[in-house]
Amino acid sequence: QLDFWREPVKPSLAVDIHVPFGSLQFVRTFLQSNGIQYHIMINNLQFSTGGSNRPAIWLDTGIHAREWITPATGLWTAKKIASAYGQDPSVTAILNKMDIFFELVTNPDGYTYTHTSNRMWRKTRSMHSGSSCVGVDPNRNWAANFGGSGSDSNPCSETYSGPFAHSESEVESIVDFILGHRNFKAMITIHSYSQMLMYPYGYTSIPVPEADELHKVAQSAVDALASLYGTKYTYGSMMSTIYPASGTTADWGYTNGIKYSFTFELRDTGRYGFILPANQIIPTAEETWLALMKIMEHVRDHPY
Repeated sequence: QLDFWREPVKPSLAVDIHVPFGSLQFVRTFLQSNGIQYHIMINNLQFSTGGSNRPAIWLDTGIHAREWITPATGLWTAKKIASAYGQDPSVTAILNKMDIFFELVTNPDGYTYTHTSNRMWRKTRSMHSGSSCVGVDPNRNWAANFGGSGSDSNPCSETYSGPFAHSESEVESIVDFILGHRNFKAMITIHSYSQMLMYPYGYTSIPVPEADELHKVAQSAVDALASLYGTKYTYGSMMSTIYPASGTTADWGYTNGIKYSFTFELRDTGRYGFILPANQIIPTAEETWLALMKIMEHVRDHPY
């Protein structure tokens, strides 16, 4: 599914297309194999001040389709990063040393479906042979104890892990990009709801070797978040803070050498749940920004 910004009219005019993240390689191969000239106008949503293959931070929102507050927070955050460079000394220092890659709508087909058919849809919209049930939980589809506790092999389940790890294009494209880059230092995935900040692991109670450091970073982040509107977060490992979960984004990041892998669960704690009122978008984004800055500052100041 391509988004034509400028439709084909006649051979002498260029066509502008927005290519979804998961379709990049297919479209590139198609154009090259057919001898079609193309030019990449906007490569991705990347914040960089120059250089190549610099240490990087990954941020994603909207991996679960119904969690609308997360892409809204992501959009606000992207604008904040872009406008703060050169104005805010800490943001400027981060971007002078690192790149930030931001995927705002990580599950686009599912997100669209929540707007057109089912507001509470969680999964992707892929079809799999042998079942009439649609979709995979993209936060159970990663190769990190894939298929283990906290995931389900039933295709009709909300936590269906998929037929195999990285079966979903939404997940596979991120995996390929991050492994190809080979210099990510932080991986932050933003969900809702529950007001939590978590680090690995989600599938075992055995602490990661850097648990003490990650716990202190999380504590600093939630303290900063609470300083604005008093919003209280719990924090700790995923297993101890929320529930067992296998095949998650943060666990995959950590097991692939990205030490600073965190999962946010934004507002609220259940009064509105996934139907958070629009008047809470800006306050949620503003307080989350303070927590993100604490994490990114720590990543900047503790290279590895």
